Amino acid sequence: MKKTIITSLLALTFMTGAVITLHAWGFWGHHKINHLAVFTLPDPLKSFYEKHIDFITDHAVDPDLRRNLDKAEGVRHFIDADIYGSAPFDSMPKLWKDASKKYKADTLMKYGINPWYVDSLMTQLTQAFRDYKIEIALAISADLGHYIGDAHVPLHATLNYDGQFTNQKGIHGLWESRIPELVGDKYNLYSGKASYLADPLAEAWKILRESYSEKDSVLYLEKHLNDTFPLDKKYTTIIKNDTVKIQIFSERYARSYNATLHGMVERKMRKAVVAVGSFWYTAWVNAGKPTINDFDRTVLSPETIKKLSEEESRWASGK
Repeated sequence: MKKTIITSLLALTFMTGAVITLHAWGFWGHHKINHLAVFTLPDPLKSFYEKHIDFITDHAVDPDLRRNLDKAEGVRHFIDADIYGSAPFDSMPKLWKDASKKYKADTLMKYGINPWYVDSLMTQLTQAFRDYKIEIALAISADLGHYIGDAHVPLHATLNYDGQFTNQKGIHGLWESRIPELVGDKYNLYSGKASYLADPLAEAWKILRESYSEKDSVLYLEKHLNDTFPLDKKYTTIIKNDTVKIQIFSERYARSYNATLHGMVERKMRKAVVAVGSFWYTAWVNAGKPTINDFDRTVLSPETIKKLSEEESRWASGK
């Protein structure tokens, strides 16, 4: 999510005055990314995460849920790279201490700190593994998966995060929530196995650089579709909680936009899955590959083990 709560729902408030919102990647997307990232891991780390796959999945959206409670939370999800010039990834120092000298910490905090926060969580996760603090390691892992997932969204790397400067309000939620929730069950999210990251901070910047390079296509293609699409077919109205009417992008419009993107959303989600696994794996390796399973008394039932094995097989086959 970005500085304000992003939504593809153009809320029309009626009796209750409530506003309906969607979060980054949507809950479905974040849950899916964290869940499948477990299968990218090698043993024995995979067996540890499999024992806690429900926690990792369920808590994938905790950072979004904290936004209304913690004012410091919002800036962790993005970086408005274009505020730093025409070639921001060439001019921006990668280390926080160097970046804060060049731009001042207040500026960095205003326009997003995603890569640095990811790096901070990596340090915390490595220490949690080293200290055999299982509950802390799991909580950090769930959060880390969320922020890495956000970094894969092109609109998390630009000041024009919701098309507010190009008359495309709502595009953020359309791209990262409406589309995957409509067609995500058909995605092939097999991404290969997690790998060791020699420089996690550099990898975080690499992910954001790629996302930033795709932002213009995300905006241009929706703009072109909007100019050619029948206005009366662009939105549909639904009722939430029996009282609130909201106008959302129609299924036809969302599917048409997805078609013009030529699989971009699917590719980005697939990359996010293996990236999350790679960050988890790297933290564990950097901690000295601790035998955390020896300190974890959680035991899976034979039925659950079979279910996870079948699920991993389907994922590996692209289903």
